[in-house]
Amino acid sequence: MRNRTDGELMKLVMAKHHPALEELYDRYAKLVYSFALKSMKEEQAAREIVQLVFTRLWTTEKGFDASKGAFVNWVITVTRNITIDCLRKKRRLDQVIQFEPREWEHTLISSDPDPESVMSRKWIGEQIQEAYVHLSDSQIQLIDMMYWQGYSLSEIATQTNEPLGTIKSRLHQGLKILRKHLTSLREG
Repeated sequence: MRNRTDGELMKLVMAKHHPALEELYDRYAKLVYSFALKSMKEEQAAREIVQLVFTRLWTTEKGFDASKGAFVNWVITVTRNITIDCLRKKRRLDQVIQFEPREWEHTLISSDPDPESVMSRKWIGEQIQEAYVHLSDSQIQLIDMMYWQGYSLSEIATQTNEPLGTIKSRLHQGLKILRKHLTSLREG
């Protein structure tokens, strides 16, 4: 199993091959846990998210598509989405969340012993940091609130006391700038 790529392992997982899931767990559980712990600030919640992520990998029907990017990015996206769902649920229950803004690089770099994975995540983090310099402070804040803190566009509009249309437009422009810059980096 150790010689197989992440994509090959995920195909086996979708065919319900348990050792393949175990290998992916061995490769990525630390990264998923680290991301969840940074977001949730609670060890128990982070452990639950790890369980939810790998349960999702086991039960997903769509799975990972290597033509759309690296597996590590896909698993972090799955983790982020589950974490945001948990945060929203917690917010509804608590009405107060102790959630600090994240830096992209910190979420993309882990203590993963695989040097290629570490360098890949570091390079992605650097690309995002470089692209951020092209955004306004309000665009950075909006992207942070939406993607990392899990707020909906209407919640952001309420918190910033701005019209929803302004928020949507700012997000659209910010993502357009990021896409343009990141695409030019990839092609260059």
